[in-house]
Amino acid sequence: MLNQLRLDHANMARMLHVLQLKQKTLAQGERPNFQLMREVVDYILSYMEGFAAPLERICVDRLETQAPEHIELMEKMASDYLELKPRLQQLSDNIDMILMDSVLPMDRFAEDLKDYLDAHRAYLRQEREGLFPLIDQYFSQEDMQELLQALPEGAEQELERLQLAYPELYAELRGAEVPAV
Repeated sequence: MLNQLRLDHANMARMLHVLQLKQKTLAQGERPNFQLMREVVDYILSYMEGFAAPLERICVDRLETQAPEHIELMEKMASDYLELKPRLQQLSDNIDMILMDSVLPMDRFAEDLKDYLDAHRAYLRQEREGLFPLIDQYFSQEDMQELLQALPEGAEQELERLQLAYPELYAELRGAEVPAV
């Protein structure tokens, strides 16, 4: 299960890398592929809602019980994660406006995107450097099994549906390196 969490972490880093490339295009005054950005943002929102939130809640609850000395880190991570979603939802709304040819200041959009990417990368760093070592240290095989069972029903089918729904994203991600976050 920890391997699955690490794989999810690496895949999220790839998604953020795709968005970063589009943000750099914007910063250079060029028009990126907003449809691809839409796919990445939709995918991340779906992932956060359906997969990451339930798993992270179990991790935090378990560690609060088994490693209370790390409660501050867990609370900070939970708070940071909750702050990502409204930022991402705002980006999603702005991409919708852009795709409908509404006027939106591109420099402001590029800055908001950069701020979101910085915040999400910082969260991934906390996950890699703080959460994963704690899970490795404090979680038993039974705890890992509980995490596995906490995946929403039909999780595998949902992942397949998301892959089919966002073909351009998967074409972009194929072979992408995992950037350091």
